Amino acid sequence: MDPSSVDVPLATEIWKEFEHNEISHSVAHHLTAIDELTERHGYARVSDVARHLDITRGSASLTLKALKQKDFVLEDGNKFLKLSEEGQRIVDIIQAKRRVFRKFLGDVLKVEERQAEVDACKVEHLLSAETGGNLLRFLRFLLADIDQSTDFLRAFWAKEDVCDDPEACPVCTDTCLMKLQIKA
Repeated sequence: MDPSSVDVPLATEIWKEFEHNEISHSVAHHLTAIDELTERHGYARVSDVARHLDITRGSASLTLKALKQKDFVLEDGNKFLKLSEEGQRIVDIIQAKRRVFRKFLGDVLKVEERQAEVDACKVEHLLSAETGGNLLRFLRFLLADIDQSTDFLRAFWAKEDVCDDPEACPVCTDTCLMKLQIKA
């Protein structure tokens, strides 16, 4: 869809959709930190989460308080944190989307491993279930050991990545991302 064809009210609604995402980047990291610490040590405390995320204990405490109120995180009498069933479900979804997106970036788009991890981390909690599922389906096709997939990837990587005429491009139309990045 051409961004200039999106009317202002629709663009506002799209932005609001982003703002209403219950799982922010910070929330995703706090939940996955509890999961990783519990896996590694058998327990997680606020101070462990803060250290793991390299943030202050106060900052971790504020976020974890909100996560406890939403029943994503449970805390026992010894101050040990545990993911609730819903918290674990959210972590599992986040990690699955991260794996799929990282695999797509690394194996298909040939993005360097570290950059693929960073980019996957940035978007894992923002992808809808529909987008995540369709990306997985597309990735399975691309990485399948069938002639169509092999031919497609070979043709994709053989095509020169030069954009001579943005107006003729089915994606860029009037502003070429590749030319903008070359100048930057």
